Amino acid sequence: MDEPKRKRMRLPGYDYSRPGAYFVTVCTRERKCILSHIAVGADALGGPSVTLTDAGRIVEKHLLTTDRINGLHVEKYVIMPNHVHMILVIENKDGPPGASAPTSALIPQAIGTWKRLVHRELGQDIFQRSYHDHVIRKESDFRAIWEYIDTNPARWAEDIYYDSD
Repeated sequence: MDEPKRKRMRLPGYDYSRPGAYFVTVCTRERKCILSHIAVGADALGGPSVTLTDAGRIVEKHLLTTDRINGLHVEKYVIMPNHVHMILVIENKDGPPGASAPTSALIPQAIGTWKRLVHRELGQDIFQRSYHDHVIRKESDFRAIWEYIDTNPARWAEDIYYDSD
């Protein structure tokens, strides 16, 4: 019996340590809604309100430490109930003088490190094994993804990762 072919997650042959912007989505295991709660129309202007859970605050804390990885920073992110969207930017893969900058696969390394830090602090692995990524190649793509992240909480009920639990 032939086993089903898995879709390749990374762009074949692409150097994920190259300077540029990357759109990354990481989902929780079984898409459990453990990271935040969203109330649409709950803020002062009638927009969505995202309230992080304890796990969500730990996810955010460690996400913001990815800036410690040479030349990488989190440009934009949103922590949804069962997934995290982020734009990661690599500005300088060489890093500061004397630093030990990774030579390849900076994005996968950063995501792996982030997941391990969250796992260590929570005492359990809450994320799916892999993640989705998209290499952002054009300014218009960058702006569209930025807007998608900004408006994702307002569209939670229509989101592909939506779970009403």
